[in-house]
Amino acid sequence: MPPRLRCFYHPDYFLPLPTEHPFPMEKFPQAHELLVSAGAPVDIDLVAPATLRQLRRVHESAYLEKLSRGTLDNMEVYKMGLPWQARLLYRSSLETAGTIAACRHALEHGMAANLAGGTHHAFPDRGLGYCVLNDVAVAIRDLHEARPDLRVFVADTDAHQGNGTHAIFRGDERVFTYSIHGGRNYPSAKEPGDLDVGLPREVSGDDYLAALADTLPSALTNFPCDLVIWISGADVHEQDRFGQMRLSTEQMIERDRMVLTWCREQHLPVAVLYGGGYHRELGMTARLHANTIETAAAIFAADCHDTSAI
Repeated sequence: MPPRLRCFYHPDYFLPLPTEHPFPMEKFPQAHELLVSAGAPVDIDLVAPATLRQLRRVHESAYLEKLSRGTLDNMEVYKMGLPWQARLLYRSSLETAGTIAACRHALEHGMAANLAGGTHHAFPDRGLGYCVLNDVAVAIRDLHEARPDLRVFVADTDAHQGNGTHAIFRGDERVFTYSIHGGRNYPSAKEPGDLDVGLPREVSGDDYLAALADTLPSALTNFPCDLVIWISGADVHEQDRFGQMRLSTEQMIERDRMVLTWCREQHLPVAVLYGGGYHRELGMTARLHANTIETAAAIFAADCHDTSAI
């Protein structure tokens, strides 16, 4: 039987939001159902929430207490972009646990995915831009607990700069932060990372892919690492509400293939995360995320087959 991509998920990744809220929370169960109904070559494991000890390696106790008790002030809630609910911290802890599990599994087996994740705007003391906890940062700090010298490359191809992740790892020579994004899109105040590729508004798919090819492979080569965490991002699509980019569905699949092929050519373990996505057509954000997972599963199976044949 061909090898199957291990994915991590929980039904409580979904949390009901007010009608007309711009964040498509339904994308998580929808993408999961698309993968299952299509018979995608994936195995899906359920996760338990990340522990407070794991979260505190990145996030301030006072902030976690506010999330737990619902004592965020109005401005904090506004900037986070999600209304407080009693299960918000629980839901975000599950998503973070999925990223932790995907990273651990990828290190051992070569590739894995969280069917969520990539909440790259969250800072240690606050949530921003629909991001409550910084799952990538928590996962990396969790790995560093056991392997302090582990070198991690964060490849962020979401349409928006990963400002929270950049800020958390600034000055940490074990972590390289790469982000290709809209230079004049959210967040307005950028945090410098190790390599930022700011693109013009309404960048064409061809220009995006050319910029990606000009920058990411060399960065991967120049920073020897033990793990790549890839925040894919469905918001680069030409019909996204907030991405301000013009990639077609086919060009997004090509982007996914390019990123994963570069990583596998260098024998780098990869943890695949969703990132953002706000497609104008209902259900299409989930379809784009599912496309990424299906591409990853195909490349993983082909790569394992080629390796076993040697």
